[in-house]
Formats: sequence, structure tokens, C-alpha cells
Amino acid sequence: MEKLVDKNQLIGIVLLMCMWAGYVYFMPQTPPEEPTKVNPKTEAKTIATPSVLQDTTALKAALGDFASAATGTAQDIIIENQDAKFTFNTLGGSIKEAVLKNYSTYSDFQKGSKNPMVLFDSKSSRMTLEVQTNNGKIDLKKLYFVSDAKTTVLREGDSTKVAFRLNLGQNQYIEQIYTIKGKGYTIDYDINFVGVDALVQNQPVRFFWQDQLKVLEHDIEENRKSAQINFWNAKEDDFDDLGANATGNADLAAEDPIKWYSFKQKYFVSGFVAKNQPLTGAKLKLVTPENDQNVVKTVEVDANMAISDLKTGKGNFRFYFGPNDYDLVKVVADGFHRNVYLGYDFVKPINRFVFVPLFKLAESFISNYGLLIIIVVLVLKTLLTPLIYKSYISSAKMRIMAPELAIIKEKVGDDQVKMQQEQMKLYQQVGVNPLSGCVPMLLQMPILMSVFFLFPNMIMFRQKNFLWANDLSTYDYPISWATHLPVVGSHISLFVVLMTVSSLAFTYYNNQITPDQPGPIDMKKMSYVFPIVFFFVLNSFPAALSFYYLVSNVVTIIQQQIVRRFVDEDKIRTILDNNKIKFQANPQAAKKGKFAQFMENQVKLAEENRKLQNDEKKKKK
Repeated sequence: MEKLVDKNQLIGIVLLMCMWAGYVYFMPQTPPEEPTKVNPKTEAKTIATPSVLQDTTALKAALGDFASAATGTAQDIIIENQDAKFTFNTLGGSIKEAVLKNYSTYSDFQKGSKNPMVLFDSKSSRMTLEVQTNNGKIDLKKLYFVSDAKTTVLREGDSTKVAFRLNLGQNQYIEQIYTIKGKGYTIDYDINFVGVDALVQNQPVRFFWQDQLKVLEHDIEENRKSAQINFWNAKEDDFDDLGANATGNADLAAEDPIKWYSFKQKYFVSGFVAKNQPLTGAKLKLVTPENDQNVVKTVEVDANMAISDLKTGKGNFRFYFGPNDYDLVKVVADGFHRNVYLGYDFVKPINRFVFVPLFKLAESFISNYGLLIIIVVLVLKTLLTPLIYKSYISSAKMRIMAPELAIIKEKVGDDQVKMQQEQMKLYQQVGVNPLSGCVPMLLQMPILMSVFFLFPNMIMFRQKNFLWANDLSTYDYPISWATHLPVVGSHISLFVVLMTVSSLAFTYYNNQITPDQPGPIDMKKMSYVFPIVFFFVLNSFPAALSFYYLVSNVVTIIQQQIVRRFVDEDKIRTILDNNKIKFQANPQAAKKGKFAQFMENQVKLAEENRKLQNDEKKKKK
């Protein structure tokens, strides 16, 4: 299922549509159980030598050919590349820790600490690799592997393999191989079962991964809305998710095989990919802790690997521990880029092919991210100038016709049907399409909505400062208080205040150049309501978004002022008067557009309905 927006986003979308419609109309859970924290050596000892297994014979009876791997020494192997540091351990042949060298948690960032961010570790995460043997189910992650790999620091362009082997007999072994490159956040993971047909039954291998997601960003409630499990349905070849924009618990038993899944937070993602046969029987679960502010959510996926792939050298998989950056995740696996939410389908192409490349290009030569937003706005507004110009011309025509419309209103009074008929006649006479100004503005509406979805998901603004905002990826809060108030919360975003002021100024400017429109509601007064309501919607959104809207409003006002100086309203008035004279001289020769023909048909239909109503009234009398 496609990700849904939460209540604030839905209100925001409606308000965006209302603001533009008005503009066009005028013018121009239960908490999870804490996992038992066990020292790796103690854990191995507990599994291998419980009280009932005090001698080698009993151990052999319980674990069979795997008994020799039940005891051992846990050793770390650290592989460090340009972007990350991965720690592996011989206990289970597992990934023990994934550290992102170029990122910090929001807490460390606020303290001025440059500690690299731990995205994954064995304290908060647990993996199980369970096989069905002749002696029952055995978790390979609780057995000791051997490895010749050494701690290594890779340079860009290098790569290395960390191989773990569980020897079970002559030419009988289970091998796990991790391949790390000198740059990036992916780990290729291969599992090989060699010569173990007599030891391991031909049953799927269970792979279970549970992770207690760490608090990485500022607002834990917003963090919890963003935390979810994403996955790729192999049968439908499409994206799906669990827990999008929700803070409660959720679970799902996937009916179809899945090609990959990910534990996605606001700006970071941990994922697992099956390169060959997809995972089957997947069960996904999300739990939101009620009283634990140190865990965003507990997420887990329980799925099966195809044993045939592991026995034939096709047990090829991939881990990803890194930023949820579009350019990085799009190469991890087919559809993995969907972890970066770019909005509804009708705005997604705009974000994917316009905004993301444009921001990336600007970022390559602009280091100040506030200036970067200004430059992007100027580029887009320049490209949209023809639409702004056409909309202003239409608005000017409506202003010129306002006196004549007022005379018509005075003649027909409150008869709305008659008023519409006379308006359409006047539009036809002077050659004006009242919707000609709407279309250019409606074409800009998807752009306005695109950034509404884009900015909350753009990692490039994370921990980037501008003016008083020390992190553009979250709200600025120069004014804050301890008590959480309804609607407004515990802070006021200054960028949102300035955006609201600019929206009100923009509305005031439009109302001055827009003629009054007939109707039961004073739309000019109503237009001032939307910016005020929108303030409350955006108060907890990223500062980068409200700053973008602020700059956009200011640039649009300046742009319209410039366009106004190039529009000769006296010339337009002369053209409209000449069109009217020509029409009156020869109405049949007047060329009718599709809209004019449509409106004429509507007027005739309205007139016929009116006659029918009058006839009904006469019959009743």
C-alpha cells in the first residue's frame, strides 16, 4: 500500500489547494519487552553448556555435529571505509555494529560533539539464522565461527571480504562472507552451505531481525511518525509499507514473497536484500514503546530463505546501513529508492526529476543552505515567468471589465442565473476566457505541493544551519516553553511566522488589484484566513520548508510588480472595446473557442431550466 499522509499533512494539502483556489478565483500499544542484554561470552556459554549439558556426550546429543561450535572465543573484526565503520564478530559470524562516520545524532549535534552515529549495534538489535538439523532447530548466530580476516582500513576503490566458516567435517562447512567496498554503506552478504545435505534438512532457513530504533533526530513524536517497515512485493513487483505516519503498533503477515525490506527512519535506513530467490513467509511487526523515550520503535521481520540457494552458491544477499539519500539508496536494489518518500504519484515525478537534481546541482557549488534555497526559488520562478505574465494579463482583463460587470449586477439584482448569463455574453463579446488566468496558476500548484512532501524527507538539510535555525531539517524554535499547548505545541517557529506575514502581504496585494466577485461569501476576507490556519500546520515542519515558502512569496510579489510595469492596461482596454464593437457588428462572424461554446451551452441549459421552473410555478398557481 502506498504511504498515507498524517492529519497535519492532509490539512496542509487541503489548505494548499484552498489557498491556490482562492488565489486563482481572485486574480492572478503496549511497550515492547526489553531484550535481555547478555555478554556474548556468557550467552554462548549459556547456549552451549546449560545445566543439563555438562559433558561432551550430552552436548553432542543436543547439538549433534554442531556441538563443537557451541563454545569458543568471541573476536571482533573491524572494517573501516571512507563513510562507515563496520564491526563483525566470530560469535555467529555476525555484524556487530554499523557506525556512520559523517553523521551525528541530533543530541550530539546540539552538544557540539562530533561523535559518529551508531545506526546499528548488537545491544539494541538481534538477528537469528535458524536451520533445521537432524537434532532439531539450531541458531547459527549462537555458534562460534572462525575467520582469518583482520581489522582493515580501506581506501576508496579498495574492497575486502570477511569470511566466517563453521567447520562440520571433512569438506562440510557453513560459510558467511561479507564484502565491503572502500566507499559507501552496503555490505554484500553470501551464505554457503557446502556438503551439509546429511546434516541440514531441506527446509527453509529462518532469518529473523529485530531492531530497537535509536533516537537520531530532534522531535521523537515526528521520529515515530517517520519510522516504518518498507518492503518490496516480489510477486506484484511493487512497493509496500507498514506503519507509515503512525505512532501505534502494527503487524502484517505478507502473503507474497518479498525481495527486500528496510527499517526506515526519518533520514536513515537499515535494509536487507535478497538478490536471487525472494524471502517467503515474512511476518512484520512494529511496536511503539509508551514510556521509553530512548527507543523510537521496535521493528522486526521474520522471514525464510530458500535452502536451495544456500546449497547451490546462490545465497546472495545485501545489507544497507546508511542515510536515506535518494542517490545512494537507488542503487541498493530495484525499488529501494522508494524509501525516500517523494509524495503522491502526480507530484513524485516533479520531485524525482526536477527538485532532487536541482537541489543536488545547487549543493555542488553552494555551501550556504539558506542561499541554496533562495537560488532554487529564483531559478524556478524565472522559468515560470511566462505563466505569471499570462495570469496577470488575464487578471488585468477582469479588472478592466469590472465596471461593466457591476452595471450588469445592478440591473439583474440577486438573480444569479441571469447574472451568469449576462457575464458569459459579455465575455463572448470582448473575447475573454475567464479561465485563462486559472490554468497558468493551476500548473504551478503541483510545484507548491511537491516541496510540501520533499523537504521533510531531504537529508541534505539535516544539521545545516541558517540564520537562527541551527538545523533546517527540523523546526526552528527561538520561542519555546515547557508546557505543551493544544494546536501550537511548545514552540513558535519564527520562519513560519515570517512566512505567514508574507502570505498575508501577498493576499493583501492580490486583493487590491482584484475586483470584487459576486457571491454570498466575501472571498477577499476569507483569503486572509488560510495563511493564519497554515501557520499552525507548518509550525512543526522543517524550517527549510517554511523558508522556501517565505522566499517564494516574496519573489512572487516582486515578480508581479515587475510584470505589472510591462503591461499596458489602456492597450488591453482598447483591444477589448474593439472586440466588442466587432461582435456587435457581426455576431455570427465571432470565432468561438471551446470554452466559449461550452459556456454558451451552459447558459442555454440554465435558461431552459429557468423556463421550466417558471412554468411549474404557473401550473401550481
